[in-house]
Amino acid sequence: MTTSSLASADAVPLRQDAAIIGMVGLAHASSHFAHLLLPVMFPVFLREFGLSYSELGLLMSVFFVVSGVGQAGSGFLVDRLGARPVLFGSLVLFMGACVLASSATGYGALVLVAALAGLGNAPFHPVDFTIMNQRVSAPRLGYAFSVHGITGNLGWAATPVFFASFTSLFDWRVAYLAAALMYAGILLLLVLQRDKFRTVVVRRAVDGAAEHDLAFLKLPVVWWCFAFFLLSTMTLAVVQSFAVSLLQAMHQVSFQDATATLTAYMLCGATGILVGGVVATRIADSGRVVAVCMGVAALLLGLCGTGLFGATGTMVVLAATGFAVGMGGPSRDMMIKKGTPQGATGRVYGIVYSGLDVGFAISPVVFGMFMDRGWFSQTFYGAALILLLAVGAALGVGRRTAMRLQPA
Repeated sequence: MTTSSLASADAVPLRQDAAIIGMVGLAHASSHFAHLLLPVMFPVFLREFGLSYSELGLLMSVFFVVSGVGQAGSGFLVDRLGARPVLFGSLVLFMGACVLASSATGYGALVLVAALAGLGNAPFHPVDFTIMNQRVSAPRLGYAFSVHGITGNLGWAATPVFFASFTSLFDWRVAYLAAALMYAGILLLLVLQRDKFRTVVVRRAVDGAAEHDLAFLKLPVVWWCFAFFLLSTMTLAVVQSFAVSLLQAMHQVSFQDATATLTAYMLCGATGILVGGVVATRIADSGRVVAVCMGVAALLLGLCGTGLFGATGTMVVLAATGFAVGMGGPSRDMMIKKGTPQGATGRVYGIVYSGLDVGFAISPVVFGMFMDRGWFSQTFYGAALILLLAVGAALGVGRRTAMRLQPA
């Protein structure tokens, strides 16, 4: 059986594609839910265990460092074993992290929770994109990438509501047990739908012309993609970590309005992803689409830094930034697909998306120092500048991909 036989544009009915996209989307939402397993409970840990903000921040560094290193390696695992067993293993790790969190009695246990959850999070991009690239018909891939991005945003949005609800009804330990049960339910559903996650392991020839497993690392386009993810994620981390504090410091916005703005940013991002899915299927030059979207987002962030629009205007502009970033998401994923050599999907996505984890790990540290010094406008400007650098990386991906695909 070949990869193409799994996803022929003529043979795959819409219902089958939609089922695969939906199941992959659910898996992706569960991984984004895990990103906030610890941060949503930081106020509880401050009170229960007497921790400092630095100690709490280090927990997220542990999560994303483990996730980033694991993601780079998990791509090889997906290419060798297939996506399905790796996906199921990740959900088991999430369950274990939640159970451990429910019984945590100190900082050491929380560090272990962060490491387990980070390891569980590591394989999701190699898994998801291997499944979609093999199982979804080519004309619908743009829509698949769009749904994939939207479900990730919804996973982020669901975590605070989930934990706030269970904590208010019971307590925070019960909330973690409920999260473990949720992951068990998702695992059961995906096991029942396991045929949707069947992927082909590409076998290589054993003669002297066989491509080495690490040969893809020599391709410049892979590292341009990595740079793009690293840079663009650093900006996202600034918004997620400091948007509320920035709005309060610069415009004396209430905590409720500031958090509502962050929610609006995520919802606008999901809407942008939906629109971007249509754009990705109709505009072939994915690199330029990404560059334009990120360029607009950088401009909007810079305008937020000026403070010229006042409190309400800044909140609106910041939310609009989410739409611009989201709109470029599906084209970003198409851009990486075009730059990926056949048979190396898991490994390439593993390396490239580890840039996301690296960005999440280092950005709060760098811009946290800006915040400590009261450089609030400069935090916006710095995030905008880094996003402009990501624009350059996106254009570099486009150029390198075009060079690689040119006939000899």
